[in-house]
Amino acid sequence: MPRPKSKEELLTLGKANYDKLIRYIDSFSKEAQIGDFPEGTLNRNIRDVLGHLHHWHLLMLKWHEIGMKGEKPAMPEEGHTWRTVPELNAQIQKLYSDIPLIEIKDELQKSFDRLQKVIAIYSDEELFTKKKYKWTGSTSLAAYLISATSSHYDWGYKLIKRMKKGES
Repeated sequence: MPRPKSKEELLTLGKANYDKLIRYIDSFSKEAQIGDFPEGTLNRNIRDVLGHLHHWHLLMLKWHEIGMKGEKPAMPEEGHTWRTVPELNAQIQKLYSDIPLIEIKDELQKSFDRLQKVIAIYSDEELFTKKKYKWTGSTSLAAYLISATSSHYDWGYKLIKRMKKGES
């Protein structure tokens, strides 16, 4: 499906890509789900990938909450710029490295549900109009939501698929 251009497409593609990712993960044995990937990536296993997705959900939810109050959220996160995202991602990986996969999956589901509810409250115009909200700068609210949902789930799916293929 091409990049969403309506609320319905945004919700549908987000759910489809999320479900595809979770189904793919669930297709592995419990042992394979917790095993490490071959060397070469920051995210060393499925847990790391899901922790990464969950944390970016939380960031998106925080930006939305602060931004809709008329304030400017620290983006991507306090102490970081878009140029330091690799360092932020390394911190995120460490943050979730001791949490069991089952807990990360549960937290990811909760943050996914919260984002779906956020998307649902807006109209197409509110989501897709560029510069509609001061905090989104020159882009639209939907652009941020697409990055935090459907596009990110596709990234996670492709990374896991590539890493699991490298194990064979």
